[in-house]
Amino acid sequence: MYTAKGRLERAALIERYLPMVRRQALSLSVRLPSSVELEDLIQSGMIGLLDALERFDPSLGTSFPTYASQRVHGAMVDELRSRDWLPRSVRRGYREVERAMRELEQRHGRAASEREIAEYLDMSLEAYRQLIGEVNDGLFSTFTESSEDDQPTSRVDEELAPFVAPDQACLDAEQRKRLHDAIEMLPERERVLLALYYQEQLNLKEVGAVLGVTESRVSQLHSQAVARLRVKLRW
Repeated sequence: MYTAKGRLERAALIERYLPMVRRQALSLSVRLPSSVELEDLIQSGMIGLLDALERFDPSLGTSFPTYASQRVHGAMVDELRSRDWLPRSVRRGYREVERAMRELEQRHGRAASEREIAEYLDMSLEAYRQLIGEVNDGLFSTFTESSEDDQPTSRVDEELAPFVAPDQACLDAEQRKRLHDAIEMLPERERVLLALYYQEQLNLKEVGAVLGVTESRVSQLHSQAVARLRVKLRW
């Protein structure tokens, strides 16, 4: 049973780390459909924070802020995974997009253009862009639960790993090199987009302002870039 002192310390820790929970929720929410409420993510993150307070063991050598951040992130991801809102038809279409990218790149020795991919799929350019935008809305449903021992080495690794390496939530040195090499092979605009979004931490609207395109177009290009990375890292 908690003592009065213990309860006060617990309340102080919750208040101290609440801004961290909100930051993580906001970071996720800007990349999710409007149907996902920010407050739902915050509530899930609070569950993760409370779990961290219960389970933290300093003898394992991990600092509490690092451990709490991982538990909060994991709780939010669990909430998103439980929703699994991406329709089967969109999943199927995304697999076809990846197949088209792979075969066209092998054929031409370069990244395929949007028009080439659309023609390969016998779709209009507008229909292709709509499909790729719908996929971006559901990308977080591919997240897998992070291990308690995961130690993401950068925001790029932490955020992109579930997309390009769905069997884990962080990357070792060799995998990081493969990921970064794959990013370097992307078309220039997609490289710039990922740098602005994952490294500079701009939101979609801000990225669009830099690139001179709409927020929905940024969403499409983001999804397309992730598809290219998945194809390259599966070869």
